[in-house]
Amino acid sequence: MSQQKAVAVFGSSATEPGSKDWVDAERAGTRLAAAGLDVVTGGYGGTMEAVSRGAAARGSGVIGVTATALFPSRSGANRHVTLEIETETLAQRIGALIDMAHGTLVLPGSIGTAAELMVAWNFNHIARLAGGTRKPTSAVGEDWAELAELLVRRTGANVGDVHLSASVDDAVDWLLGQEEMS
Repeated sequence: MSQQKAVAVFGSSATEPGSKDWVDAERAGTRLAAAGLDVVTGGYGGTMEAVSRGAAARGSGVIGVTATALFPSRSGANRHVTLEIETETLAQRIGALIDMAHGTLVLPGSIGTAAELMVAWNFNHIARLAGGTRKPTSAVGEDWAELAELLVRRTGANVGDVHLSASVDDAVDWLLGQEEMS
């Protein structure tokens, strides 16, 4: 495993091969790898596998953070993962994903992806308030934009702590342009 910077990519485990979300996720992995970045995912199927496949095809490291006790029906890391890190709890898993990353990309997903987005957002919130280093986070799609609007309106969250993107390419472009990623 290289010592280069990494991007954590979050998304649905139910994404089907060949779907638009799969193609977008694989392209994201390819583009991140082409920029010299490793990827860190939850290590299983769906979006995680698509991103892993794209990054591995370009020779980047692919870290999969798995949790067998949480997901006993999953058969282990996808075949593109070059380093599997197993955790025991959901909090450990999300923490490891965030800790290893220099930035995060949030693709379409469900409740698990929302939890990962919230931890990345909160990390940036705390870094902003404490004068620390943020981890650039870009969330793709209208669903995350709607959630962000609600959180800003109801909880006082700062929308500037997460970049909202209409497309995967816009999100990757934005991430690659952030000082923390160079």
